[in-house]
Amino acid sequence: MQPADWKMLPDEIQLVLSREAMRRAADTLAEHAEMLAAEMEDGALRDRGGPDALRLFAALVRTTHDEGYGQVGHA
Repeated sequence: MQPADWKMLPDEIQLVLSREAMRRAADTLAEHAEMLAAEMEDGALRDRGGPDALRLFAALVRTTHDEGYGQVGHA
């Protein structure tokens, strides 16, 4: 999609697409944090107290996202 195409979309559609992109980004960050924590616990990565911090980060991302943006398509 070109920038000009984006500007031609109605504001409501831009908002829905932007929120969905933010939801996917938050999910990706949380999933990666969980994977890193598991890798540390399994010994694949050096553990420096990171698994608990990563899980806390994942929970924070999910909680902030769920409360701040809500789910797309659910009023």
